[in-house]
Amino acid sequence: MRWTILGGHGMLGDDLSSVLQQRGHIVRSLSSSDCDVRSPAQLAVRLAGSDVIVNAAAWTAVDLAESRESEAFAVNSLGPYNVARAAMEAGARLVHISTDYVFSGDATVPYEIDSPLNPQSAYGRTKAAGEWAVQSIDGSALIVRTAWLYGAAGDNFIEKILRSAASGQLRVVTDQVGQPTWTRDLADYIVGLIELKRSGGIYHGTNSGSVSRFDFVHRLMEMLHLTHVNIDPCRSADFVLPAERPGYSVLQHRNGIETMPPWEDALGRYLDER
Repeated sequence: MRWTILGGHGMLGDDLSSVLQQRGHIVRSLSSSDCDVRSPAQLAVRLAGSDVIVNAAAWTAVDLAESRESEAFAVNSLGPYNVARAAMEAGARLVHISTDYVFSGDATVPYEIDSPLNPQSAYGRTKAAGEWAVQSIDGSALIVRTAWLYGAAGDNFIEKILRSAASGQLRVVTDQVGQPTWTRDLADYIVGLIELKRSGGIYHGTNSGSVSRFDFVHRLMEMLHLTHVNIDPCRSADFVLPAERPGYSVLQHRNGIETMPPWEDALGRYLDER
């Protein structure tokens, strides 16, 4: 099959391209400079001939979106609308990547596929609008919500923590619980959805299990034998940031398909390849 990846040079796009090539698919990875999702004309030209389109293009600057929401909306909301229309015109299946930020982040049990959306940040609002836009155009599209991504091609939470660990001292929040997800596993999951011809709808694509950021960093230090690093617990309120972070954003996996590997297993494999 001929796959086109929008946002193809990011963490997910890089791993998705590798997985697809290993499985014998034809891949075209497009950056925002190659194809602007805000431009229907560009999309019509660049997506023609695709069998599958993955929209991983997004405004991901969570804090900056608070002061520039209209710009984030153009990429995260109008962009998916344009992509969905172009996918329909090309006769291609669409996979649209979304986020845990579409929920309120104050739950005590994992969010179901059909849990009410209640984003608490500008970024979350624009991503929720993007989901609605795709669903309004293409009922066969697959919307994959994911969270806490890390991968070899990006500056992610793990790499930031490891740079900070050089000082021997870390402060990490205890009141944010989620699902660290390796982009390699997410790429396998996405390809599986298409190869198994799953029906359109919303899917939760995260590594299984859940952990607080504090406990995640503890495990990371243990795996890398950096137990000399002192990790001080703190609360989200100790950091003054423009955008509110979800306190609890664990996603339930009830799609009738195989669950992605546990987060701890994924972390170990990522570190082995790092």
